[in-house]
Amino acid sequence: MNQMSDKAAPGFTPKQGQYLAFIDAYTRVNRRPPAERDIKHYFGVTPPTVHQMILTLERAGFICRTPGASRSIQVLVAPEDLPILQDHYQPVKTSVSRY
Repeated sequence: MNQMSDKAAPGFTPKQGQYLAFIDAYTRVNRRPPAERDIKHYFGVTPPTVHQMILTLERAGFICRTPGASRSIQVLVAPEDLPILQDHYQPVKTSVSRY
């Protein structure tokens, strides 16, 4: 859920908004963009899932990257148009065999 009331929606899905919010927050805190591995760890998804989302966000014009440069993701959406970043901590699931 984003925090816009009187403004038009920026056109991204809730999931895309969370990825954009994470990239923006990570960049502000660490003073450099996240690697795809950082995004993978935060969302608890597979590397192909992260890569596909990055490509989708880039094609939609929400981010840009420098070809061949690592950690080059730049969010093109204004910070005030980004949703609040939700906590995506996923506890490790374990299975217990029944005796």
